[in-house]
Amino acid sequence: MGRHVVALAVTEGAPIFELAVPCEVFGLARPDLVDPWYELRMCGDGASVPVAAGLRADTPYPWAALADADTVLVPACSRTVQLDPPPALLAALRTAHERGRRIVSLCAGAYLLAAAGLLDGRDATTHWMNAPDLADRYPAVDVRAAALWTRSGPVFTSAGTGAAIDLCLHLVREDHGAAVANEVARRMVVPPHREGDQAQYARSAAPPPGRADELAPVLHWAQERLHEPLTVRAMARAAHLSERTFARRFRDRLGTTPLQWLLQQRVRHAQELLETTDAPVETIAHRCGFGTSANLRHHFTRTTSVSPQTYRQVFRSRVARPEA
Repeated sequence: MGRHVVALAVTEGAPIFELAVPCEVFGLARPDLVDPWYELRMCGDGASVPVAAGLRADTPYPWAALADADTVLVPACSRTVQLDPPPALLAALRTAHERGRRIVSLCAGAYLLAAAGLLDGRDATTHWMNAPDLADRYPAVDVRAAALWTRSGPVFTSAGTGAAIDLCLHLVREDHGAAVANEVARRMVVPPHREGDQAQYARSAAPPPGRADELAPVLHWAQERLHEPLTVRAMARAAHLSERTFARRFRDRLGTTPLQWLLQQRVRHAQELLETTDAPVETIAHRCGFGTSANLRHHFTRTTSVSPQTYRQVFRSRVARPEA
């Protein structure tokens, strides 16, 4: 299998963090996980582009090369670029989209996708501070201000800063499976998947002391017991809360219900076991708390759109796994 080319659109004054995240995720060779890994190409309007903090980024590829990549990544951009996007860059984005490339924006990079017309009629997000402005400037875009990231067909957008990591890891998960994405996250010392949305960060009032981490112990407790018949009552008891209070705080913090969260965790655990073990599907169903292989197939297919057997065949054939 050839290298998956990720092309990064570098614009003048681009913030450093959103440039660094794709470089960290896609630009470092990881032959012990997947070989070949991605090929990262830096694209700009010159050999070197001045970015934020007085730094410069080497861009040996022109913007036109974006259309030749498998994935086009548009990181955050300065306010000047948001308001007056380079026509050559917009043209390259449109060409890439016409060719069916995967198009991804990080944070304020959504402005460039919107200016190119790629977000018309689609869900999209950006940093919560920019969301009202993006919606006002591009009314054809369905701005989801609370989302950490969105997907609408081949077009992805992320919220600000840390959400760039969330989306880049999701792309790895989509390409190479959960086990590889989780290992990349471990090496970056970040969570492999964050729950919830931007609402937890955008509130004007600060949460009570300790509120941000109050559910962490019970989440860890539940993840260690996915093979057991967990209930909301049992989780609430472990959190020393009433069921009603627990459910309300769970949705407030994570943007989902306890049962939906449990289902997501069980499916993710099943993904890892399918990728990294030869255990029969029936065994995996028991280890993940689904009980029967039929129950696992039902929930797994609803969540991932493929059967457990197909998922195993696809991702085990792609990934070169090191010794345990």
